[in-house]
Amino acid sequence: MSVLMAYIAGLLFGLGLAVSGMTDPARVLGFLDILGAWDPTLMFVLGGAVVTNFFGYRLALRRPNPLFAGAFQLPTRRDLDGRLIGGAALFGIGWGLSGYCPGPAFASVAGITAPLAAMLGAMIVGWFLARALPQRG
Repeated sequence: MSVLMAYIAGLLFGLGLAVSGMTDPARVLGFLDILGAWDPTLMFVLGGAVVTNFFGYRLALRRPNPLFAGAFQLPTRRDLDGRLIGGAALFGIGWGLSGYCPGPAFASVAGITAPLAAMLGAMIVGWFLARALPQRG
């Protein structure tokens, strides 16, 4: 059941990305172009996500457990380490250069282009590098 629910959640996420236009890297790059033809669409999409999560988490965490799992799986770590900060920086640089973050990149894979293929390749290499780097406790 959890695999089906994960599939449905991913499908909803991908549909939301497509409907909002976030699978178009020009939207993201337009948002970053504050001195040129600035496009505020991304700000509204992110704002909607923050508001939805704000209320959604409060409603969901009132329950003793999730609908389709035995327990909530919430992060327990609260510290910032080099891996987290470095990963966030690489994510932001890659997003700013390509206009794609992982969700829209996978949602756009049917219409693959050279920049999208380069971004997906770099992301996969990054996954393997992150696993290869030693973790400090």
